[in-house]
Amino acid sequence: MSSLIPRDEQDAASIVAQAKGRGTLLNLCGNGTKASMGRPSQTDATLSAAALTGITLYEPAELVISARSGTPLSEVVDTLAGQGQQLPFEPMDYRPLLGSQGEPTIGSVAAMNISGPRRIMAGAARDSLIGVRFVNGRGEVIKSGGRVMKNVTGLDLVKLMAGSWGTLGFLTEVTFKVLPRPERMSTLLIRGLDDGSAVAALSAALGSPFDVTGAAHLPAPDRQGARTLIRLEGFSVSVDYRLNELRRLLKRFGAADILEGRGAEAVWQSVRDATVLQERADRAVWRVSTAPTRGPSLVARVAAAVEAQWFYDWGGGLVWIATPAEGDLGAGAIRAATRELGGHAMLVRAPDADRSRLDVFEPQPEAVMALTRGIKASFDPAGILNPGRMYAGI
Repeated sequence: MSSLIPRDEQDAASIVAQAKGRGTLLNLCGNGTKASMGRPSQTDATLSAAALTGITLYEPAELVISARSGTPLSEVVDTLAGQGQQLPFEPMDYRPLLGSQGEPTIGSVAAMNISGPRRIMAGAARDSLIGVRFVNGRGEVIKSGGRVMKNVTGLDLVKLMAGSWGTLGFLTEVTFKVLPRPERMSTLLIRGLDDGSAVAALSAALGSPFDVTGAAHLPAPDRQGARTLIRLEGFSVSVDYRLNELRRLLKRFGAADILEGRGAEAVWQSVRDATVLQERADRAVWRVSTAPTRGPSLVARVAAAVEAQWFYDWGGGLVWIATPAEGDLGAGAIRAATRELGGHAMLVRAPDADRSRLDVFEPQPEAVMALTRGIKASFDPAGILNPGRMYAGI
């Protein structure tokens, strides 16, 4: 497969226009660190944003940053850190889970709506994305949004592009709102809770007025090793007050230790990047979203049907599940659980052959699929941009 690396936005537009004229199917990517996610590519050439790099605007006082889509995520993170700021949504690094190499790009964060544990407080990547530039399937350059958030009526192209996985356009530049980095991060650690009790504790913490920025539960086979994690961030005096109040609020769940420093950073990184499941690299990995209080029931249904390991993020609303890489990889049990209890399941890690024969994303009702096909056709009438990456035939 040939690789096309445009020098700039206009070059990208020319490449896409030519591909449309020739019927060339394009696999869109940044640096390819997440190439093994989604349905396998069935395209003629790769269109890479690798050369579209550089921060084009950064105004710390305005809490806004713009960068070309191929800019390494690490460059954006380091630039913000230099001014005591950060991306609010704590984007996950998929490389440990996928075993991939290279540098993730800021464009991929927007295209795949990548978020981490702080999503429960700060929202997803799309909630901080306020501007995009992209090339649609006609080879036209489209600009939407800008440097400030506005309430608009009509089609919000910025939010539509977030999570579209390159099926609607080739991102060339993205603009995010950012936040100051907290002065201190501290974590309450409760040991030995079962899944139901842990989610009850997390729900109580999230329902409190104490601004929890991380809520996860890491089960263990003997339960005594189970860890329930509640993260607080902010000014040190405020963190101290909220820690004490949360300890009182949660005392019925047992004694709570305080975890800080590098140990706390490491455990939240393992939650963010799902490396809790990394030890079994031969297993399939699913990412399941559901109502937080239904997480334990969903897991119980899956575990009754297939051998599995799991952990909870987002207060129980995000469940990472590892299943044997055989048969249907647990798809039948997981899909049945999401149908019964509500939710969406995505197959994150599996061999190409399995990602070709199984639904990678949650199957949608026909009315929703018809809408999806219509949106795809309006942005990419020839169907040349990442065809079939999310759903077969789209």
